[in-house]
Amino acid sequence: MDGPEQDGDRLGAFGRWLARERELRGLARDEVTRATKLAPDVVEALESGEEGRMPPRAYAVGYLRSYAGAVGLDADEVVLRFEEAAGSPRATERAGAARRGVRTAAVVAALAAAAAVGWALLAR
Repeated sequence: MDGPEQDGDRLGAFGRWLARERELRGLARDEVTRATKLAPDVVEALESGEEGRMPPRAYAVGYLRSYAGAVGLDADEVVLRFEEAAGSPRATERAGAARRGVRTAAVVAALAAAAAVGWALLAR
């Protein structure tokens, strides 16, 4: 299933993830509201993930960066997750690039380790 209904499900899951991360850090919603200086209904909207309650995307990104800072999350990761949930094509491209970067780093690390082992064996 693709389309607005699925996007709403993803946004809802994103909102639940935000709330869970905040709760795991022992923070109440009003603490985040005070720390970010965001209106309580904005924080509630972000955590609800309900498309009709969400601020416009340009505002949501800034609000999410503030939220992430207050909760102790990586702001770039939060924004990327939001964009993926909202169905942003740029997010899909960035997520793919990030995954490729991780795979490349893993291959480079494995090759470096193999080279170090080989060098150590030759040095004997």
